[in-house]
This record gives sequence, structure tokens and C-alpha cells, in this order.
Amino acid sequence: MKHQNGRKKLNMKGSHRKAMLRNQMIHLIKFGFLHTTKPRIKEVQRLMERLVTVARVGYDFNTIRRIKSELPYDDAAVTKFIKEIAPKYVTRPGGYTRVILLGRRQSDTAPIARLEWV
Repeated sequence: MKHQNGRKKLNMKGSHRKAMLRNQMIHLIKFGFLHTTKPRIKEVQRLMERLVTVARVGYDFNTIRRIKSELPYDDAAVTKFIKEIAPKYVTRPGGYTRVILLGRRQSDTAPIARLEWV
């Protein structure tokens, strides 16, 4: 049974999947967009929506601690996320990112999408 299994496995082991999703979240924070396959985009979107909700509070100790627990690799990205990106969405109740479908990859016909900030 697949009751209450909300995450996609993405055909990876757990540690590899976690590292890949963290790196893609950092890329979205640094550059403002992310190009990859649609299932990966949906997982990154789910995680980023939760992080923005946490970071909207402001630049305080607990916010930094909670964001760094999810993104431990890059302190500059954490600072940029809390100080520049999250304050834009303080009044917005949700839906901080958008997914734009870009068609299919020619080599293996995987669906490709773009994730960007609203």
C-alpha cells in the first residue's frame, strides 16, 4: 500500500535524492530559475514552498537554524534567501513558485520544465 507516501523516489537512494534536491534548491535561490525534469521540479517546488513559509518570519536565529538544516552547503544562499527572496512573499498566502512546461527532451522524451519565482 502507498498510503501517506507523499514523496517521489525519483529512482535514487535516499541520501542521493536528498543531496540532489538540496543542490537544486540552492540553484533556484542563486539564479532564480531551475531547468530539469518535471518530477524533480515538483519535488523541489514542494520543498521550496515550505522553506519560504518558514523564512517569511525574518532574519532571526530560529529561522536561520531551520533553513540551514535544509540547506547546509551554502551560507551565502541561505542569507540571500532570508534577506532578499522571502520578504517579497510576506503578504502572499502561498504559491511562491510557478512551473512552466517546456516540452520533452529529445534524447529520452522526458518531460522538461522550468521552475521560477512568482
